[in-house]
Amino acid sequence: MEMTTYTTPKERLTVAFFQQDIAWEQPEANHRMVEEAFSRLAQPADVLVVPETFATGFSDCMAAMAEPQEGATLQFARRMARQHDALFVGTWTVREKGQVVNRLHWVYPDGRYGWYDKAHTFRMSSEASQLARGTRRVIFEWRGWRVKPAVCYDLRFPLWLRQTAPEGACEGEEVRLGYDLMIVCANWPQSRYEAWSTLLRARAIENLSYVVGVNRVGTDGVEIPYSGDSMAVDYKGHTLASCAHDEASVAVATLDYETLRTFRSHWPFYLDFDRVAPENMFCL
Repeated sequence: MEMTTYTTPKERLTVAFFQQDIAWEQPEANHRMVEEAFSRLAQPADVLVVPETFATGFSDCMAAMAEPQEGATLQFARRMARQHDALFVGTWTVREKGQVVNRLHWVYPDGRYGWYDKAHTFRMSSEASQLARGTRRVIFEWRGWRVKPAVCYDLRFPLWLRQTAPEGACEGEEVRLGYDLMIVCANWPQSRYEAWSTLLRARAIENLSYVVGVNRVGTDGVEIPYSGDSMAVDYKGHTLASCAHDEASVAVATLDYETLRTFRSHWPFYLDFDRVAPENMFCL
């Protein structure tokens, strides 16, 4: 797990997320679609989030359509981050060192970026045979908030997404946990939408964290339908903002750090977290 030295969190973090009807294997069309959707925001956002493989769809040709790391979609993400003075978060496939990965990127307004490679490639599709699995747990910071990235199928694996608390934490102290916000980019089919919404809430409750889950809508190129059900939920599992069921739309959630801190202080469930070393939680 990668960590850095963190700054004081911004009191309120605004997250805008686009529930996209992805144009099948048409990166330029999808770039235009995303740009237009966020251009209609009524207020500035700190974070912009799009679904998994937003530039192409979750296609059997993901490996063939993979880009170099500094390819066109990264350049598009940089432009969006700069224009909105916001963090841009989304996944696309990248070919690097002889392999292809489903890489979640977070791109800063100054053009810098980081990434997390999807650890749980979906074995019930061609993804698992085409793409390499990521092996790094990652936490990064944006405007003082600690953020945990995840991609679609990862959501089913709580050990991989486990929250951490510092050793020796005491009740009543101001404690910074491993992360404050989990962002999940997905292509999660309509046939399993109950699992999607249930798991988003479960991950938020068990990890004392906000969770933003962003899914696609529409029917893809192999006739699989998606209903979206994108949402932002709080540490109690309450919905803060959501996109309309089965409709392309943008939703905006404002996350409040003080209420999160107060809840963690009043209900210090982290004192009873199972103490398992992160490196022993999961073996790839």
